[in-house]
Parts: sequence; C-alpha cells; structure tokens
Amino acid sequence: MRTMCLHDRVTIAELLRRNLDMRLYEIGDLDDFFWPSTTWYALEDTEVIHELVLAYNAGDLLVLLAQVTSSPELLRKLLESLRHLLPQRFYSHLPPGLADCFATYPAETHGLHDKMILIDTARLAEFDTSKVVGFAPADEAELRAFYDAVYPGNWFDPRMLATGKYYGYREEGQILSVAGVHVYSPTQRVATLGNITTHPAARGRGLATLVTAHLCRTLLGSVDRIGLNVRSDNIAAIACYSRLGFERVGQYEEWMFG
Repeated sequence: MRTMCLHDRVTIAELLRRNLDMRLYEIGDLDDFFWPSTTWYALEDTEVIHELVLAYNAGDLLVLLAQVTSSPELLRKLLESLRHLLPQRFYSHLPPGLADCFATYPAETHGLHDKMILIDTARLAEFDTSKVVGFAPADEAELRAFYDAVYPGNWFDPRMLATGKYYGYREEGQILSVAGVHVYSPTQRVATLGNITTHPAARGRGLATLVTAHLCRTLLGSVDRIGLNVRSDNIAAIACYSRLGFERVGQYEEWMFG
C-alpha cells in the first residue's frame, strides 16, 4: 500500500459518500469556497483507495479530519504515514482510539463529540420562529463581539455570513441567541450547523431551539442532509437538537497536538 494525494473532486466525493453522515464537513469542503484550503491524503492498494484524510488549512492552525472508510487498521496506517508531513502544532478530529498515532506529539484532548443528523424534519414545524431575524455581512462586528463575550474560542468564519444562513434572536436591539453554519454546500446538497449559542442571561428560554429550527427550515430548500457536531457531555445542547429531530449517528474525539 502507498500513501498518495488525491486531486479529483469526483473521486473524493465518491469516497466520502460511503460514510456520508460522518463526513458532511469534508464533503462540503469540495465546494470552490473551501477547496483551495484542502489537501486530501489516501491509502491506495493496487489502484483501490481504502482510506481518506483531509488536511484543512485556512488559517494559522491546520485541522486534520479523519473517519474510517474501510477499517480502523488501515486508517491508522494512513495517519502514521502522514506524521512527517504535519506541522509541529495541529488540531484533529479522530475516531476514538486513534490518537496514539501521534504519540510523539504533546496532546490535549478536547473531548468526545457526537455527530448528529436531522432525521425527523417534521418536528421543525412545532416551533414559532416568527421573531427570528437574519444576519448579513454588515453584522460581522456585532456578531464577533457577541461571540467574544458569550462563546470565546469558537470557530467563526465571517465569510459564511455571505451565505445568508446566520440567524438570531434579539430583544431591545441586543443579540441573545445565534445559529449559523460551518459548511453550506448547495452543490453537494449538505450543510453543517455551527456557532450556536445563547447569552447566559437568556438561557433556559428555548431561544437556541427557535433560531436553530428557523435555520434548518431555510436550509431544507437547498440541501438534503443537515448535520452538526456537539460535545457528548453537553446534555442541554443534545436535548435541544433531539427536540428538533436530530439523532446521533456516531462519535469522534477532538485533539490538539503540539
């Protein structure tokens, strides 16, 4: 077997769709919006590709995304073959039990996470979202200030405001809750939700449920599959997503290496 770089989006998409629900983030990265920031590594044996890993580098920190395509043992082999190509510090999403592929790096766990998929879309109609408002690129500074105060350390790419898929709830002009997307790909017909949070003073009122329900309704016109990642110990968030019709389809671990 040999490690190789893949450059053909059709081939990559076919591999990702073998395990679509676990790989919504990666398949969305095939769009022109994200594609220049991606490098795709594969394990090949007699022209058959068994595993696929994405190195996403759009800023100061490379993110390595891996999920099992055919077997954990083969994925381990691919990950170990990539060690000499990786920077001294990087972030990674890995199947449970594979962090020791990078045992030579200092490692900090960021916890076990659930991958959830919207299964029961009929539940979205149960929520009155008439007071939910949309955000545009002109709202970037206000949203940054909100996230800095309420959700520090989150991954917010202001370019995603141009999708028109960020929504919130306001009272007296102040943002109290926001829901948006990390990936939105009408081409691949997938979306992943992100940056969902509520001001601590307004929690317990179901505002995150309302803004997320509204977001999902708008997405269903252009995508077939909606997913999200959430820490497995975030009971309140998981309960919110379950009320909206999301179900857990798998788990993975997040790690900072270096």
